[in-house]
Amino acid sequence: MFFRMIFGTLFRQWKKMLMIAFTIALGASLATAMLSVMLDVGDKVNQELKTYGANITVVPKENSVLSSLYEVEGEGGTGAYLLEDELGKIKTIFWAFNIIDYAPFINAGVTLDDGSKATAVGTWFNHHMELPTGEQLDAGVTSMRSWWEVTDGKWLDEQSGGSGGAMVGKALAEKLGIKSGDTLHLTGTVSDITVNVVGIFDAGGDEDDKVFMPLDAAQSLDGLDGKIDSIEVSALTTPENDLAIKAAKDPKSLTIAQYETWYCTAYASSICYQIQEVITDSVAAPVRQVADSEGAILEKTQLLMTLITILSLIGAALGICNLVTASVMERSAEMGLMKAIGAQNSSVSGLVLTEITVTAIIGGTAGFFAGWGFAQIIGHSVFGSAITMRPVVIPLVAVLVVIVTLLGCIPAIRMLLRLSPCEVLHGR
Repeated sequence: MFFRMIFGTLFRQWKKMLMIAFTIALGASLATAMLSVMLDVGDKVNQELKTYGANITVVPKENSVLSSLYEVEGEGGTGAYLLEDELGKIKTIFWAFNIIDYAPFINAGVTLDDGSKATAVGTWFNHHMELPTGEQLDAGVTSMRSWWEVTDGKWLDEQSGGSGGAMVGKALAEKLGIKSGDTLHLTGTVSDITVNVVGIFDAGGDEDDKVFMPLDAAQSLDGLDGKIDSIEVSALTTPENDLAIKAAKDPKSLTIAQYETWYCTAYASSICYQIQEVITDSVAAPVRQVADSEGAILEKTQLLMTLITILSLIGAALGICNLVTASVMERSAEMGLMKAIGAQNSSVSGLVLTEITVTAIIGGTAGFFAGWGFAQIIGHSVFGSAITMRPVVIPLVAVLVVIVTLLGCIPAIRMLLRLSPCEVLHGR
């Protein structure tokens, strides 16, 4: 009899129940979309920010000026260098897959034919290398300096015979009156070299006064074969917390459990620590401005999505409240009759809650799949990639739908409890 009454109500008031299900579906879809994006947005934001440069720098220990692990300044030319043949080891650390790009740098002071001085920077452009793990990697400034605007010519291509080429900063090119296709003679302390200018770039900073060339060419100018001044690393990292900050200051101060948690989490400080383990006499540190901005952007993005989720659920609760209350008012005579023939408040309330629960299950299920679709649209339109489904989203959405539905039913249940059979049956 109980279930016959439920299904009878669902069929008699199908329009109103459809509206309730639609309201729940809207709330569930927004909650699903926002939670899915929020739980996956960390990697997406990190990936986007990596196009704006490295977030970790590695310098020789003797060249570093440390006030803390987060404040590292270093410069070449002091007699201390890193070893080029250890570069592949960076991709052997625990968080190797989070290292998406890196490039070595060496600075050489050069004299031009007109007697003026300049800085030649040796680096990788699109360097191809075989890693100790057997994998292959293309790395360098071509992808790490994606904001550079090549105003004349093109990017230097190491893999297509670009070893004798160079790229010149816009400011230096204007000073010397050169353009792509010209040659440039550079004299170092040990040897000289003539390079073909393949491109003029505008970096918008100090780099515009420099000449960038393949690493081995710059090394030969000062007789520094196999040596580098610094390494810039672009890595996917987790925003720092108290544990990461404590570990950055002194990893030995951690307990065994804390150390394992920190070491096995992709904090910038733990990745830096692991890089130091494989690069001899090095100091690795996060670029503070980049690390701080990543955490701030991520926190603000997640806060925005949380607020949208909360507001959408509040709206859904208000809609459910109005619809359920209207339904109860329409059926007040029926409810009064049930009470008059002996039905308890718990039975009448249970009947209404069961009807709304069935409707909520239908609406919540539809809303979940619609929200998952919305999340993919957001992922492709904003980040250019799909949003990864996190299993935890399913129970979270289910709990939120239950809470919102129950909250929306509270006014209607209170009305039922106060309903007087005598007044209702007498038409009052």
